[in-house]
Amino acid sequence: MAKYIIVTGGVVSGLGKGITAASLGRLLKARGLTVSALKFDPYINLDPGTMSPLQHGEVFVTDDGGECDLDLGHYERFIDTNATRHNDITTGVIYSTILSRERRGDFNGGTVQVIPHITNEIKDRIYKLGSNGSDVVIVEIGGTVGDIESLPFLEAARQLRTDVGRENVMYVHVTLVPYLKSAGEFKTKPTQHSVKELRSIGLQPDVIVARSDRPLPLDIKTKIALFCDVSPEAVVFNQDVKSIYEVPLVMQEQGIDDIAVKRLEITGAAPRADMTAWRSMVERLYAAKQRVRIGLVGKYVALPDAYLSVVEALHHSGIENGVIVDIDWIDSETIVDEQSADSKLAGVHGVLVPGGFGPRGAEGKMLAAGYARRARVPFLGICMGMQCAVIEFARNVCGLAGANSTEFDPSTPHPVADYMADQRGIECLGGTMRLGSYDCVLEPDSTAAAAYGRTHISERHRHRHELNSEYAQILAGHGMRLTGINPQRNTIEVCELSGHPWFVGTQFHPEFTSRPGRPNPLFRDFIATSMKYAQDA
Repeated sequence: MAKYIIVTGGVVSGLGKGITAASLGRLLKARGLTVSALKFDPYINLDPGTMSPLQHGEVFVTDDGGECDLDLGHYERFIDTNATRHNDITTGVIYSTILSRERRGDFNGGTVQVIPHITNEIKDRIYKLGSNGSDVVIVEIGGTVGDIESLPFLEAARQLRTDVGRENVMYVHVTLVPYLKSAGEFKTKPTQHSVKELRSIGLQPDVIVARSDRPLPLDIKTKIALFCDVSPEAVVFNQDVKSIYEVPLVMQEQGIDDIAVKRLEITGAAPRADMTAWRSMVERLYAAKQRVRIGLVGKYVALPDAYLSVVEALHHSGIENGVIVDIDWIDSETIVDEQSADSKLAGVHGVLVPGGFGPRGAEGKMLAAGYARRARVPFLGICMGMQCAVIEFARNVCGLAGANSTEFDPSTPHPVADYMADQRGIECLGGTMRLGSYDCVLEPDSTAAAAYGRTHISERHRHRHELNSEYAQILAGHGMRLTGINPQRNTIEVCELSGHPWFVGTQFHPEFTSRPGRPNPLFRDFIATSMKYAQDA
């Protein structure tokens, strides 16, 4: 029977419930346990797929095509497991399921209510994940205790204790302990009120993770323990650290995994988590001295979380190459001509143009790709970033005036990128994209094949438009190598520029499969080549 750990948050959002859940999952996995993680998002959208990245951050894509909360990326990277669409559930999904069942007559004419119907559906999602052979299921409830949106999830978490037994459920509450400069002291009152709010709905935390921006004095443990009715050992300090990858080590030092194993009466776990490889990875991260500057040219740079997996993949690659990756955040809308491209990208050692949707900022992305092509700076274009690079090449090298994507200009005379062939004419924001993992066959002598060390790969997609194969011959004739093909659909997956030190574009999103200690090969080699460019500059 699976054991369940419920992670909640209080005081303010953004405290790091996802990192806490992922770190605990990493520690339990390092003790030989099988761990699954589940995120409940209280918003009513079915998924974050149609939400603005500037509001919600990136949309993380799973192998099976789920469009999920960015915390799923933390779960995958920390626990080193592949999540599915069933690992991220929203209020919208819960209510949609219940309403569909009601329309089918599943409730025999009964009144459909939050309790028990909504809460039962929430619990069913938890139990379904617990039935997959996992020893431990970690459930993160999004939002903040006290929010009306998260109440059904918290009620379901309360009922869980009765359903499966007190010894099979542990509650972890993440709170803020602020430091008031004017008073010169830490304040535990927000934590006390947060726990009081939690207890008012029937949940007593077993562990309190106290977040702070600086080290907390030990007497805070005693004070929080006394007022919140937990043992001092169950108050875990989690102060800000230089890298999120240090958090599992910080939490291990305070024994949070020991508490979990004991509290849940888990048998078969190793006596201590073997974090040797993880600790070595963090030590390499902190030991790096050389720096490399990467110009990240995007349209959502006002919120860096919009490119979270890209950023983490860059840092993974920095660790692997023994270098610190500094990111220059460049708004593609501010690049309006070659002169501004030269000015804003001068001094970078690599140019990365990530994915995106819509015409806003697209011309700036094309100009950034053009700069990398002319200046022979290492370049990585992802999804829309690849399409922009090919459009720029078609215009300025192939002589195809007005070349564009039909996403940016439906009347372009040269639709170098076009709506997916089997989806043309469908006018719907949701459900029309290529999502999840698809195969790709690489040319043996390509830069991409050299990076992966093989010619057959599978990577995750998220796009509506793709390169138009009708232009393949003219692009290839001018030096744009089309080195990756999807064998099922014969569509272009990878492009490279002949004679350039390192210029790669991918229709897929390689950032989603990158891991600390095992970076995605394209990101790894992109950083390695950028390092060489920095040394030669």
